[in-house]
Amino acid sequence: MAKRLLVAAPRSFCAGVDRAIEIVERLLERHGPPIYVRHQIVHNEHVVRRLERLGAVFVDSEEDVPRGAICVLSAHGVAPAVRESCERRGLRVVDAVCPLVSKVHAEARRYADGGHLVALVGHADHVEVIGTKGERPDSIVVVESPEDAERLDPGGRPLAVISQTTLSLDDVASTVQALEHRFGTLTRPGADDICYATQNRQDAVKRLAEEASLILVIGSETSSNAQRLVEVARLAGAEAALVEDESEVDPGILDGHETVGLTAGASTPEDIVQLVVARLASFGYDGSEEVTVAAEDVHFRLPRELV
Repeated sequence: MAKRLLVAAPRSFCAGVDRAIEIVERLLERHGPPIYVRHQIVHNEHVVRRLERLGAVFVDSEEDVPRGAICVLSAHGVAPAVRESCERRGLRVVDAVCPLVSKVHAEARRYADGGHLVALVGHADHVEVIGTKGERPDSIVVVESPEDAERLDPGGRPLAVISQTTLSLDDVASTVQALEHRFGTLTRPGADDICYATQNRQDAVKRLAEEASLILVIGSETSSNAQRLVEVARLAGAEAALVEDESEVDPGILDGHETVGLTAGASTPEDIVQLVVARLASFGYDGSEEVTVAAEDVHFRLPRELV
């Protein structure tokens, strides 16, 4: 049978990931190693390992950074308590937080300070959600599912809703609908918190699923947006698998699939995508076709100290 490979566009790095990686690279060029980064700068093992080879040191806590050293805050955002801890330790903080995540933090503060209980739709153990909840811990509650929404007790306070930026729109919609069913009209941001890149990549996967019976998503297990792409593909009716890189693509996973779709999470480098394309070509899926659903031209400015 004739084999086809459909490659999604857009895919791979988003503007926030590009910015975060460039910040670390520029700091290494300007100051030399080591440059300390609190948490993985983005959730991709290939990116992290490459930056480690250049001299970046990734730490779980700002407490692990020597006093007075440079400390980069990852793209996922941190709670105010982390920034205060950095200040006490005399660290030179460089903010690589994605501006779209910072927007959600600002919403959390505004709604909480206005007397709302803030329902944060997301995964409680994800670093982005931990940072957002830390803005106003007593006024923000994480709601992971429609079932959580049914159990929520706002204690008489009006309810506002925000969300983790890397979720699927479908997941957010079902949880928000459950909240609306219980509490009526909710206070919400004027625009969805799901980031443009997450939305575009999910739309591209849905388009691939119209023709592909199997969709491979390139990304790390720790990447929320890559995991959501797998879920979106399955909900759209295709089989789907998350692969770290070309080494995890073997004939067994492809068996019985004439048309295969390929995409990559927003923290996956494009060179890994091309290695997977070459691997699939060796199995007969050559002459790949790009399927484009949107054009991306978003760029975020670097911090003032690096311009």
